[in-house]
Amino acid sequence: MAPPADAGGFGNAARGSTSPRFMAIGAAVLVAMLVWLFWDFLASQVRWAYLMPADWGHTLVIPFIAGYFVWLDRERLLAKPFRTTWIGIVPMVVGVFWYLFCVVGPDQFWHHNLRGAGVGLTLAGLIILLLGWRAFWVLLFPLAYLVLFGQHISERFMSIITHQLQDIAAVGSHVMLNLIGVDTDRSGNVLTIHHDGVAKPLNIAEACSGMRMLVAFLALGVAIAYTGLPRLWQRVVLVLMGVPVAIFVNMLRVTTLGVLSLYDVEFTAGEFHSMIGLLWLVPAFLLYLGILWVLRKLVVENEEGAPKGA
Repeated sequence: MAPPADAGGFGNAARGSTSPRFMAIGAAVLVAMLVWLFWDFLASQVRWAYLMPADWGHTLVIPFIAGYFVWLDRERLLAKPFRTTWIGIVPMVVGVFWYLFCVVGPDQFWHHNLRGAGVGLTLAGLIILLLGWRAFWVLLFPLAYLVLFGQHISERFMSIITHQLQDIAAVGSHVMLNLIGVDTDRSGNVLTIHHDGVAKPLNIAEACSGMRMLVAFLALGVAIAYTGLPRLWQRVVLVLMGVPVAIFVNMLRVTTLGVLSLYDVEFTAGEFHSMIGLLWLVPAFLLYLGILWVLRKLVVENEEGAPKGA
């Protein structure tokens, strides 16, 4: 008598189950092809992170964080065998054609983030094809995190809110500089620092808007919230707090540049300007961890107080 069909095993090929060997070979071949196809996108992303570490250096860490998310969900991911789902070819093909259209199509579509959307759609199709729908829903959050935060955001998209952040940085740093005794005037996004009868202008350019720091903090907030907080409301609060933290720290950064300009205006430009941005990331990260600590303590107090109110 023939052995019963295994609903999740390799013997049930008619139902689309995936053998580990087929999955490994297929994944290796397809990934190699996709790396070759998307090489220009990947190389551009690494180049931005290398040339502008204070702005986009965090994008090199995002793949490892996404991988850590997968590791955390490994038991749920491996709870059942993977299954080949051929419908995954559809989003793969659409993603590849969209990417190629952005590469060889009209100039207005030659856009890093539009190409990134094609890469993300292709990866989603690859997961569905090799691992199946169940695995796809487990991996959806790490994939979305990788696509959203793992790429440089173009000036075209950033400019939507960059100007508002420039205004906030200019107003906030103007107030801070005067509070610490530095005579400062503001005209739009230009601060004029008066020292020893000399007026030294400090322009709050787009690089000082804090938009890039905001993106980094949103990525950090989502990662910490996902791994460190058990409740949805805590996660939402922590992610949202990334906005005021990034804005406040950016004001402090501009204020620091204003104080340094009293000694040498060269401190406000070039590599030193970028280094100041990197240095301020450390206290900003500590402040963010402080918010995380407070959110955790709020939950502990509620849990301890529950029996009293019962």
